[in-house]
Amino acid sequence: MAGTNSERQLLREGPVIILVEPQMGENIGMVARAMANFGLAELRLVNPRDGWPNDKAQAAASKADHVIEGTKVYETLEQAVADLNFVYATTARQRDGFKPVRSPVAAAETLRAKFRAGEGTGILFGRERWGLNNEEVALADEIVTFPVNPAFASLNIAQAVLLMSYEWMKSGMEDVAAVPFQAMSQTQSTKEQLFGLYDQLEEALDARNYFHPPAKKPKMVDNLRAVLSRRAFTEQEISVLRGVISSLDRFSRKYPRGRRPPVDAKEQSEDDSSAE
Repeated sequence: MAGTNSERQLLREGPVIILVEPQMGENIGMVARAMANFGLAELRLVNPRDGWPNDKAQAAASKADHVIEGTKVYETLEQAVADLNFVYATTARQRDGFKPVRSPVAAAETLRAKFRAGEGTGILFGRERWGLNNEEVALADEIVTFPVNPAFASLNIAQAVLLMSYEWMKSGMEDVAAVPFQAMSQTQSTKEQLFGLYDQLEEALDARNYFHPPAKKPKMVDNLRAVLSRRAFTEQEISVLRGVISSLDRFSRKYPRGRRPPVDAKEQSEDDSSAE
């Protein structure tokens, strides 16, 4: 879904995303893209398997260059979280210990509150194959887990980052039902315009003997009007439908528009010839 616009404000705030021993550059790039989608900008890598920088990560980031270019690399997780005040560890499985476990919504609200208070925050994500180990989870303050299918709980690392990034952005919205743009404003059609559509369509169908046998015409007309009146058409929609009917009425499949004069023009020509 394309939507990149360099002329609009680029959000760069929120918790640090920390990937522990990520394996594939493509996954790192997709994480960067997910972060950029929802306003996060600081990415930290702990001992990435294929080193850094990584061309595959750059390609997969799909122009999230500000995230990729600002990525920091650390040898240990302790170094990566040393300057942070509060850290969440993500996990899909139950852990032994006494750390509070939060949902993504609750975790995002906590992160938002701490961000507004000026505290440094972060979210830990583990390896693609088996996540975080217990010692790494122990470095976090709380755990965040996702409501997923219990029989299929494994998430791709970029998907997990996307979910948390989305909840982060929602936590800062005044109205979570708000959307960035609206449908084009249109004026609802009048009944007179709707009646005009009925008349045009019924006349075009009648000319082609659609209402057959004649005894069934009243019921067929009722059914047709019932279909067309199931929703309120706008003026623009009425105009579109009538244009379609006009085109069908004037041009046949055998002789489409541009192949020969429209039906009414040909009939007029024949009438003129017979009058001579």
